Amino acid sequence: MAEDANAPKTETLQRGWVSLANRIMAGLMVFLAVCWVLSVPAYLGVAFYQEQLLALVLGLAGAVVFLGTSWRGERRSDPPLFDIAAAILFLGVMGYVALEYQSFLVAAATRPLGMIVLSWIVVLGVLEALRRRTGWMLFLIIVAFCIYGMVAHLVPSPLTGRQLQLDFLTVYLAFDPSAVLGMPLSVASTIVVIFILFGEVLFCTGGGQFFTDLAMAMVGRRRGGAAKIAVLSSALFGSISGSAVSNVATTGLVTIPLMRRAGYKSTDAGAIEAVASTGGQFMPPIMGAAAFLMVEFLNINYTTVVLAALIPAMLYYIALFVQVHLMAERDNIEVVEADLPRLGLVLRQGWHFFVPFVLLIVFLFQFNMSAERAALYSAGAMLVIGLVKPYRDQKASMADTVNSFARAGLNTVELITIVAAAGFVIGVLNATGGGFAVTLALVQLGGGNLIALLLIGALTCIILGMGMPTAGVYVLLAALVAPAIVETGVEPIAAHMFVLYFGMMSMITPPIALACFAAATLTKASPLMTGVAAVRLGWVAYIVPFLFVFSPSLLMVGETSDIAISVVTAILGVFLITIGVVGFYRIRLGLVFRTAFFAAGLATLTPANAMPYGTLVDLCGILGGAALLAGCYYQQRRGAAVQSIQNAS
Repeated sequence: MAEDANAPKTETLQRGWVSLANRIMAGLMVFLAVCWVLSVPAYLGVAFYQEQLLALVLGLAGAVVFLGTSWRGERRSDPPLFDIAAAILFLGVMGYVALEYQSFLVAAATRPLGMIVLSWIVVLGVLEALRRRTGWMLFLIIVAFCIYGMVAHLVPSPLTGRQLQLDFLTVYLAFDPSAVLGMPLSVASTIVVIFILFGEVLFCTGGGQFFTDLAMAMVGRRRGGAAKIAVLSSALFGSISGSAVSNVATTGLVTIPLMRRAGYKSTDAGAIEAVASTGGQFMPPIMGAAAFLMVEFLNINYTTVVLAALIPAMLYYIALFVQVHLMAERDNIEVVEADLPRLGLVLRQGWHFFVPFVLLIVFLFQFNMSAERAALYSAGAMLVIGLVKPYRDQKASMADTVNSFARAGLNTVELITIVAAAGFVIGVLNATGGGFAVTLALVQLGGGNLIALLLIGALTCIILGMGMPTAGVYVLLAALVAPAIVETGVEPIAAHMFVLYFGMMSMITPPIALACFAAATLTKASPLMTGVAAVRLGWVAYIVPFLFVFSPSLLMVGETSDIAISVVTAILGVFLITIGVVGFYRIRLGLVFRTAFFAAGLATLTPANAMPYGTLVDLCGILGGAALLAGCYYQQRRGAAVQSIQNAS
């Protein structure tokens, strides 16, 4: 009896110990990143390599994974002794690497036995942490590249690479700044984590609730308001979180029941939420982690990426918003009878949440400040405001501040493991010359035809992205597919945006559409049918990437007049195509009318500088679209008049 009585206490103590340890290590990750961004080592007069910081962050993230995730990939609070030992070993090795990194650089050429042993611990530890957090697909892809590093010289042309010895490969992957301690891990550890902290500070002060209330107040009382709330709130929330699945899980708890009560089918409700949440990953000003990786791959300013993403993101949400509006009119979906907040009251209570975003934009565009420092200063301003200004009785406290560090770190752990493993891919391609080989193979496969290469690249992006987080997908695609597209003469930022968009669209593309699976758990609908509906709703993201490859004006590249014309025609084109997709504008449309709307919209959507006689094509599309809209208006008025006569008689 005494043993039974003590068992629950032991479990509680163990659960509390594991949780506390993970929160401390996760918070320490963020604290180290903040110190690095604020240049604390330089102020203290301490010479500190960035790779030393990355080793510490990776060690802490790996330890959190081994303690908190079982070998089956399940979250748990009672790790066995083996996993506790693995966490201590991995953290200890990475701490030793950080402490002795300068001597490691010197010894890398001779590769002593001790260094080889440590390199195996690092490589296997990263791979196992990756498998536990993301599953088998990405793990097997990374392992395949590691194997390629050993047998690249035996692979048939054009994929033949340089021969590498096993001891050289493991030491190189574990310690070289071009591999695991390279650019992807640097971006995640010093930039992305700061933006995640920004989001956590915003949420702990009530910002998440404010943006949901704002969306409900703005569009909730209009026809189809439940779906419009989902679109708007997911766009606002997603621009902060940068994660499609967590966006669905957070905003979907509110929006999906509202849509079901309003009359939307379960598959449509789940698809609307999934598509709206996925778009948040490229919604400025705070985009997903892949945007910061793009900054480093292309060696450009973050503001350039934000401006490039602005028009495609706008077209994406315009298309989705118009679709849910037309669907509501077509299906006679009424306004949900709910206690919706008033816009004036929401703005009076939460106006201060706009302050950090304004500061972020000013820091980025006016003062040309680095993205991570701008986000950190904006988060600090939000915290100060949140400590004194409540929103709906929710006010931040110092405990919330400490917890926001821990939550930000825990939310970054999976990304850290992904980008660390992705560093293996970049390292292998650099060491073997395989990157050039893959580029050559893709160009040859496309036969020198850009359209064929883009189609191959889009298919590759979607296939590689199935079941994988967006950041991991982008790193692979940026190393494998984007260089081949750039080789054909495409603007580098257009090529990288292309692979980013199609990598993200794997989140809503069947058969493995993670965002749709998350939404389907809330709607109890078929994930596959939800994915099919999501593809229809997110159609614009499958077309626009091809357009900005041929016309970078949609990425804010070029003359102002060309950009303005492209934006106006693109919006009109999106509107016309959406009518064709939904099959309704004032009246239900038959196949002929839908096809005509689609053709007129495609002609208008295509930028004038993307093809010969492009201006004439745009003009024909605009005139044709105007005629079709006028025809629908006339048919509606005629039908209303006939109905009025019949009712009178």
